[in-house]
Parts: sequence; structure tokens; C-alpha cells
Amino acid sequence: MSELLVRAARGERTERPPVWLMRQAGRHLPEYRELREEYDFLEAVTTPEIAAEITLQPWDRYRPDGVVMFSDILTILEPLGFDYHIESGTGPVVESPIADPGDVPQAYAPIQESLDYVGELLDRLDTQVGEETGIIGFAGGPFTLASYAVAGRPTRNHYPLRQFKARHPEAFADLLSIVADAVREFLSYQVDHGADVVQLFDTYAGVLPPAAYREFIQPLHREILTDIDVPTILFVRNMGGRLDQLAATGADVVSLDWTVEMDTAREQLGDRPVQGNLDPSVLFAGPETVRERTREVIEAAGDQGHILNLGHGVHQDTPIESVEAFVETAKSIER
Repeated sequence: MSELLVRAARGERTERPPVWLMRQAGRHLPEYRELREEYDFLEAVTTPEIAAEITLQPWDRYRPDGVVMFSDILTILEPLGFDYHIESGTGPVVESPIADPGDVPQAYAPIQESLDYVGELLDRLDTQVGEETGIIGFAGGPFTLASYAVAGRPTRNHYPLRQFKARHPEAFADLLSIVADAVREFLSYQVDHGADVVQLFDTYAGVLPPAAYREFIQPLHREILTDIDVPTILFVRNMGGRLDQLAATGADVVSLDWTVEMDTAREQLGDRPVQGNLDPSVLFAGPETVRERTREVIEAAGDQGHILNLGHGVHQDTPIESVEAFVETAKSIER
């Protein structure tokens, strides 16, 4: 494996920042859209040879320092007993969502049986590019997954789950706990199959007030992330004023959204490695602007413990030349 990504995640000084992009696999690439004409989303995710091909499409174009497996955060809901599908224009839909405390799952099916296709995908990636680049696994976080399990679909401000918390606080805590247990085992399973780094996406947990995050979510993030044998990255959106709470989870790397000033984050987090955090919309500017803004992020982050990434995912209409400029800027740095 290329060790640049792992070294930066461990807080080491690197000769240049490693670079990859969230939602790197697919979406903005014409070859991805062409392949998706033959396979629907869930077919692509659950068919290891197709998922491996999609994962490696950005590798073939950009040669990033990490390839992130093509999968979905909702896969872990399967062993918890939930079925889901993707609806065009609305996104994921969870069938038979949780309506009352009696619907909260009490156990989950064995990960290695329910999600064996993820293990096979990682095995393929390890064999194909494991000597050349870092392999990145991931999972959704407890709050984000619970939001889908209760609401059944994406929601603004996640009121269904927050109302469930208000009405049934014990069931809310039980739901988060069983989801966290499954996620922890899932990430360890990914490491067993070759993941060099794993990222926990609890994207929506930032809607909780600070006290609720501290009480309900922070301990679960800590339980999940401190159990993993490779560097871990945590991403929670809208936590700019609460970076200390993210640092307290024990994540090796704090992934920053674009609302945080990089130099401010560095001051608050000290030696904690960071990931990010160019605003994804900047990629719609010309390549020269992308290079300029990317260099600003790199300079503000310093030369130790920084993984260059966006502050959220790649938009599906992002110009390829802008992604090229973003990756090439990181590779042009000499320290």
C-alpha cells in the first residue's frame, strides 16, 4: 500500500498531503453513468465485481492516494432487519420504518454473512491496487442510520427521529446502541478484508444540541472508533463550534465540513490530524481557481497530519477538469 494516507492519518509530517474525495466513486464520471444504465444502484453495490469496477474508475482517472469502496451507508441496516431501496429523485427509502419502541431491533444477523459482498469487494480491491494506494472503508454512524430507520427516508432537520427521542428516550438510546454495535463489527470486518483506513459518516448528528450529542452520540462514537485497528476518520456536519466534541470521540482524524476555517480548526484541535475541507461548490469554478483555493487549504492546514479532501461529497455535475486540478494540486506540493 501507499503509506502516505496512513501516515497523515497518524499525524505524521508528510512530503505532501494525501488526497481523495468523498463520494469519489462514481456520480460525476461518464463511465459510471454508462455502467449504471446496466445496473441499478443496489445491484451495483451488492455485486462485488461491478462495485470494484466503479471504485477503480476514479483511480484510473486521477490516481488519488486512497480508493474508497463503492457502497452505501445503509447497507448495515440489512443485518438489523431493515430492507431499503433507492427512489430516483428522493434517495433511499427504508421499508417498514420504526413506528414505536416495539419496532427497535434487539439483535442483528452475522455481518460476515449478511454483508459478505462488502468483504469480497475489499478483497478484490486489496488484490488489484492494495500495493499502490490506500483502501478506504466506511460506515454510517448511529444517529444518521437511526434517522433513516425511523423516518424511512431523508428528512429535513430529522424531526421524526428527534420526536422519537422526545417521546421514547429509552427506546431511542436502545436503537442507537444496537446500531452502534453493528457498525463497530462492520468496520472491524472491513479491516479484516483489507481496509487501511475507515471513515465513520455520522453526517446528521450535528443537528442535536451539544448536550444531547455529548450524552447520546459521543460515547457511541468513542466505542466504535477506539475498537478499530487502523486509522479512523469521523465526519459530522455542522460541528464548527464543537470540534472539541469530535476530538473527544477518540477518532484519529477529524473530517471538517466547509463551514470551518482550516486555520481555526488547527488552533482548536492542536496536533489532532484533520481531513478536508474545500467547499465542493468551488469545483464548479475554473481549474485555476480550484488550484488557488486548494493551495489555500493546504497552506492553512500545515505539513503534518492533513488529508486533503472536500468539506462534503462531490456533486454529480462536477466538471472532471476541476477534480483533476484539485488532485494535481496536492500532488504538486513539495516539502
